[in-house]
Amino acid sequence: MPSRTTTRIDPGGVAPTVLPFDWGAACAHLSAADPKLGELIERVGAARLELHRTQSPFESLVRSIVYQQLSGKAAATIHGRLAELFPDRRVRPELLLTHADERLRAAGLSRGKVAALRDLATRTLDGTVPRRDELGSMADDEIVERLVRVRGIGRWTVEMLLIFGLGRPDVLPVHDLGVRHGFKLTYRKRSMPTAEELTRRGERWRPFRTVASWYMWRAVELARRPRAAPDR
Repeated sequence: MPSRTTTRIDPGGVAPTVLPFDWGAACAHLSAADPKLGELIERVGAARLELHRTQSPFESLVRSIVYQQLSGKAAATIHGRLAELFPDRRVRPELLLTHADERLRAAGLSRGKVAALRDLATRTLDGTVPRRDELGSMADDEIVERLVRVRGIGRWTVEMLLIFGLGRPDVLPVHDLGVRHGFKLTYRKRSMPTAEELTRRGERWRPFRTVASWYMWRAVELARRPRAAPDR
C-alpha cells in the first residue's frame, strides 16, 4: 500500500490532513511516463495538492453551485451572505429548506441557483447525496453517477469534489479550461486540446491523472508570472 503524504489544508489553524496516495511516487511515475510533464514537475518544485475536508459533501456542493459562472470575489460575497442565514455559518440541508426563496434570493442567488440548492438539500436528506463516510467506499464513476442527478451539478463539479475533497488520485477533468490551457502551454500546442486529445494523453498518466491535472493548473500560473528583468 502506498504511503501517505501530509499536506496542509489552509493556514487558519486547521489540523493537517493527508492524501490517500504517495505524491512523490506519483510525480516519479509521471516524469518517467511523460518527459514533458516531468519538466513541468521539476519547474514547479516542492508543492502539493491541498485537500478541503472540513466541509460535508453537501456544503462543498453548495459552494460549487454558488460559485458557478461568477468571479471569485462576487461568489465569495454571496456565499458569505448565504452562510449568515445559518447558525455557526454552516449551511445545512434541513434548515435551507425552511428559508423562503425571497430570503435566499436576497443573499444574491439567482432563481436557478435557489432551485438547485433546494434540490441538493432534498437529495441530501433522501440519501441521493452520500455522506462523507459513504463516499470513501464508492468508486469515482459511481460518485459521479449519483451526484449528477442533482439539479445544477455536472460532471466537472463532481470531479472537483473528487480531487479537492476526497483526494482521488486518477481524475482527469478534460473539460476544465485551466487543465486544457495548461496542456496547451506544456506541450506547446497552437490551439486548445480537445477532450479526446486530453483523454488520449491521459492514458500515459494513469493511475495519477489527478496529479497531472494539478500540474496543468500550475503551468497556467507559471505562464502568468512576470518575467525577471534581464541583467544589464
